[in-house]
Amino acid sequence: MKLISKVFFCTALLWNFLSPALAQTTTGQNQESYSNQEILVVGNPKSSNFSPLPGAAKEAVSIAKLFQTQALVGDAATETAVVQRLTQARIIHLATHVLPEVGVIVLAPSAQDDGLLTAEEIQELHLKADLVVLSGERTALGKITGDGVVGVARSLMAAGATNIIGTLWSVSEQSSAKFMMEFYRQLQKTGDVAGALRQASLKMKQENPNSRDWAAFTLIGSPK
Repeated sequence: MKLISKVFFCTALLWNFLSPALAQTTTGQNQESYSNQEILVVGNPKSSNFSPLPGAAKEAVSIAKLFQTQALVGDAATETAVVQRLTQARIIHLATHVLPEVGVIVLAPSAQDDGLLTAEEIQELHLKADLVVLSGERTALGKITGDGVVGVARSLMAAGATNIIGTLWSVSEQSSAKFMMEFYRQLQKTGDVAGALRQASLKMKQENPNSRDWAAFTLIGSPK
């Protein structure tokens, strides 16, 4: 099977598995009703085994400012520090490497952890997040098994996350940061995740007709 065919085949299977759950697409709250402790923004965790993502760090800092909170970036974005805040966060933004084939979110290692948050570890968490954004390469995809598509997005849903935004293919750091800022601006206005994603896509389309830079972002929802 050709590579392009495989990509569309995997995407189709992913949506066959997840599309029945696309019912809950609002955070239920406006940005003003979230406390700083309920918003977790992570960008460019430092890891010697993966290439740095300076654009992801800038993206995280900009988004954190939008929500008047502090981002965890570089050495501060350890697996232990992130996990400690994951269960309390209502909005989670992770701008980092994600390994869809093995179901891993790359964070910074520390003396307490290896910096690799696995799908199995995610499923053991008890999340109350209204929204999780996986801002990285192909973060909405996963490994096809007899149980369907297994990956980070599915594990987040199993752990209790309501809405997840991921990507179907690689997007440049600059385009990703621009898209995400527009998405969150729209989200602050209405609290409507699906609507904010749509408006951000339309805005990007007006500025750049190349769909590769904005059409990769997709919403996966889980009713509660």
